[in-house]
Amino acid sequence: MRTALFLLLLLAVAAIPGSTFPQRSIDATRTAQWITEHPSAGPLLDRLGFFEVYASPWFAAVYLLLFVSLIGCVVPRTRIHWHQLRSRPPRAPRRLERLPAHAEETLDGTPEEVRERLRESLRRRRYRVHAHDDTTLSAEKGYARETGNLVFHLALVGVLVGVAWGHLLGWKGDVIVPVGQTFANTLSRYDTFSPGPWVDPNDLAPYTIRLDAMDVTFETEDTGRGQFGMPRDFRASTTFTDADGSSSRREISVNHPLETGAGSVFLLGNGYAPHITVKDADGTVVYSDATPFLAQDNNYTSVGAVKVPGAEPDDLGFAGFFLPTGVIDDESGPHSVFPDTLDPQLVLTAFSGELFPDGTPQSVYTLDTTAMTPLKGKDGADQLRILLRPGESYELPGNRGTVTFDGVERFAGLSIRTDPGKTLTLVSALLALAGLVLSLVVRRRRVFVRVGPAEAPGRTVVSVGGLAKDDDEGMADEVAAVLTAPEGTR
Repeated sequence: MRTALFLLLLLAVAAIPGSTFPQRSIDATRTAQWITEHPSAGPLLDRLGFFEVYASPWFAAVYLLLFVSLIGCVVPRTRIHWHQLRSRPPRAPRRLERLPAHAEETLDGTPEEVRERLRESLRRRRYRVHAHDDTTLSAEKGYARETGNLVFHLALVGVLVGVAWGHLLGWKGDVIVPVGQTFANTLSRYDTFSPGPWVDPNDLAPYTIRLDAMDVTFETEDTGRGQFGMPRDFRASTTFTDADGSSSRREISVNHPLETGAGSVFLLGNGYAPHITVKDADGTVVYSDATPFLAQDNNYTSVGAVKVPGAEPDDLGFAGFFLPTGVIDDESGPHSVFPDTLDPQLVLTAFSGELFPDGTPQSVYTLDTTAMTPLKGKDGADQLRILLRPGESYELPGNRGTVTFDGVERFAGLSIRTDPGKTLTLVSALLALAGLVLSLVVRRRRVFVRVGPAEAPGRTVVSVGGLAKDDDEGMADEVAAVLTAPEGTR
């Protein structure tokens, strides 16, 4: 048990880097950025597995040692407990007055009659009773305490197996889907995808999800309690098409995922996707799409980037803000004052040059300007700043074409997860909780009774002693209750 506790502590310590350093399976871009910003420590920590803590060999070693230790602890204790359940309570000690709880009483009746009444009293109190001779009774109860303890530890093993099963055969992926677009469950459609070691990413279940509508409700009344603008409801209306071609309307809301049969689809976020069109000088469309912008505050002040690699003579890039209810002032700059689209505005800065200078992966929501130069404003300003409302266009300097803010669409942030071990983990966790409650509530107690004739005819001297396995302040009351429970004993 000491070994198991030590390994449990070691497992908790080993998990600290997982919450301290960015994890590649969660945010690969942030992990790569951290390694780049720390050229000395980054590569070393990467080789040691600090950016994939839960898949590292040293974390798995602690995990497996804890697993083995728990089994080595539970198996012999289960064998002992099984023998105890089948064995008889021990004989009564010769001197019951030496036990922690003791009481003596003279009761009406012969020793045989009193002993039988006490036997029934003990059985009503859920004791297992055995008579080793004609003058004593041995009673014991509380086996559920050790049973609960063993169930708790066995359930922990079940939790470990469930987590390992889910890690090896489970996977999760995140994707942003604007309204009106369809997501197909293929690897190339995911924004991020984290498969388990035994998962083939090319063997995903074929189905599609079309986002028909994204309904979001905000608090519009100022009650003076700071709730103005707070979200009240998020619902995504979708059309789910299975592999056999059958379609059905499904709704996804917070804590009510869409069950596909091959994973659960959770609604984890939402935001706005301004529809932006970029044309070259000849009027040819080089970019036209609903571009998701990520919210930065409760009023959905959102940041994003538009990358146009097909522009001439150089690539074009736009970075800026989308403001659902826009306000621009000198103190706070561009920001939104309400999360709904009461006065949508798009604030952009434009750059030209090379979008992907070194070929490394980039976040679709940020613009790498290391190999780009800002476009200058028409008034000679060093930085071109564009403010657009829906339906407005702006002519780019240098005969580079136009950028148009066509309108606003919502998007839903979907997280698709498959965890084959979640049922085992849930059942094991519930069993662990039940076992823990049993081990804390149930008392392991032994009661011994000795009867003998009193000096007065028809009377019997009864001596009762009680013994608890652990500290039990109620043992004395238990002994007294055993003596007083039989009716008509005085």
